Amino acid sequence: MSSLPSVNYLSVLAAGVAIFLLGGLWYSPLLFAKRWVGLMGKSEAELKQAAPGPLPYVMVFVCGVLTAYALAIVLNHFGPATLTRTLLIAILMWIGFAGATSFGSAMFSGTPRLLWLINSGYNLVAFIVAALILAFWR
Repeated sequence: MSSLPSVNYLSVLAAGVAIFLLGGLWYSPLLFAKRWVGLMGKSEAELKQAAPGPLPYVMVFVCGVLTAYALAIVLNHFGPATLTRTLLIAILMWIGFAGATSFGSAMFSGTPRLLWLINSGYNLVAFIVAALILAFWR
């Protein structure tokens, strides 16, 4: 049985922070907040009431770190980092895991396609940003 490759935990933490900060920007009034709230079919007050306090933010941060850790392991299975290889791996990881599974769920749950695009677009950009940090800070 082979062991998992070692990773740079500081770069994993940095990528997790980047994913978290990207989410704050992505779902802010600067980008998609208004459209996202409208597509959710709830008011901002209802959304805040559904997830009160700091726990949702802590959990989202932990999820970002876990995503970065898994991505670091995958990236470390490949040769020297190049921009093209890093982008390809990030996009393939998104297509094969986040994009495909969330699209399938969205189709059966009746999620509006634009809502899926906003949410899944965030995941795609997060994978790319995290992969770039992880690949070039080993």
